[in-house]
Amino acid sequence: MASRAIVPQHENNGEVKLKNALADGRNRRVLQDIGNFVNERAAAQGKKPITEGAVVVAQAVKGVQRKQVDKPKPENVIVISSDEKSEKSKHVTKRQGSSRKDVKSLTSILSARSKAACGLVNKLNDSIENIDGADAGNELAVTEYVDDIYKFYKLTEDEGRVRDYMDLQPDINAKMRSILVDWLIEVHRKFELMPETLYLTMNIVDRFLSMKVVRRKELQLVGISAMLVACKYEEIWAPEVNDFVFISDNAYAREHVLVMEKTILDKLEWCLTVPTPYVFLVRFIKASVPSDDKMEDLVFYLAELGLMQYPSAVSYCPSMLAAAAVYAARCTLGESPLWSETLKHHTGYSVEQLIECAKLLVKFHSTAAESKLKALYRKFSSPDRNAVALLAPAKCLLPIAIHDGEC
Repeated sequence: MASRAIVPQHENNGEVKLKNALADGRNRRVLQDIGNFVNERAAAQGKKPITEGAVVVAQAVKGVQRKQVDKPKPENVIVISSDEKSEKSKHVTKRQGSSRKDVKSLTSILSARSKAACGLVNKLNDSIENIDGADAGNELAVTEYVDDIYKFYKLTEDEGRVRDYMDLQPDINAKMRSILVDWLIEVHRKFELMPETLYLTMNIVDRFLSMKVVRRKELQLVGISAMLVACKYEEIWAPEVNDFVFISDNAYAREHVLVMEKTILDKLEWCLTVPTPYVFLVRFIKASVPSDDKMEDLVFYLAELGLMQYPSAVSYCPSMLAAAAVYAARCTLGESPLWSETLKHHTGYSVEQLIECAKLLVKFHSTAAESKLKALYRKFSSPDRNAVALLAPAKCLLPIAIHDGEC
């Protein structure tokens, strides 16, 4: 009988130990939790059964599943309110999936708290409407800063304002300026430019004429060069220099326009960010509630009449010219009241302060049809402008009328 070879067991001891170690490793879940536990058990008992490791893994899996099923408990958070009455902290439940609109920005909270600390927050009169309420969710409307922005405009508008300068110009007069503005309005409409561009153009023209003597034959050159600068500042797609040369019937060469452009910028020291009547018109029209397209077109018509006429352009600051245009438009359309508390609050002017400027604008309105300068009249006689130039002017603001307080 053949004898069988017997393999000594000690030769495979290393391999068996390796297999057991791998099995123990597969049964481990987390190094911090299970690893230390296994080592302690192994040290105490000398050997850990595989079934015991499987039970531990099964219990760990059940624990993880139980944690996933359990719903998170609502957290109690403190919401800081900007209202004066909410000085005490309010406890509310934070819900998952809550809309972002319900959450106030940190900036709005800090601004409201800062104003409250300074004693600047007072409850508005019930007659003053919140004209920015509809734009609360519009980040571009910057409703948190808009009041401060217009306060800054009011403080700085005198820096870009011009005074009576015609005595410094021996070769031009106020009538020539009106002819230039009328022609620039036609050019502005031909190029389909932004409204802001026209107002900035006239601001640049007046400021330059108040600093430098200009010959009569160069006045139109100043006008097109100023509009070129304003277009580069305001427009997305500005007309080219050759466009202005062409529209001026080649009265000036391209080089003349470029030289004048540089001269204007040097004289103004490149200061082009100034409050024009347009920035106030946008705000004051919004405060003139209720307002519609007809009201808006009439306000702009009266404002541009004041822009074209030299006496009103140099006698009144931009904010007053804009506010007077709104008041004259409301008188023309018979709005009631003629001047509300909301308008008084946002413009900062009373009727007594605006009446003289408003009368001047209505006077320009009454004589526009007979004037030889027809560009502005044609612009606002078109149907797309609600033909507001054809409306009868406010009789209560005409010089011949006896003002009885109502139009």
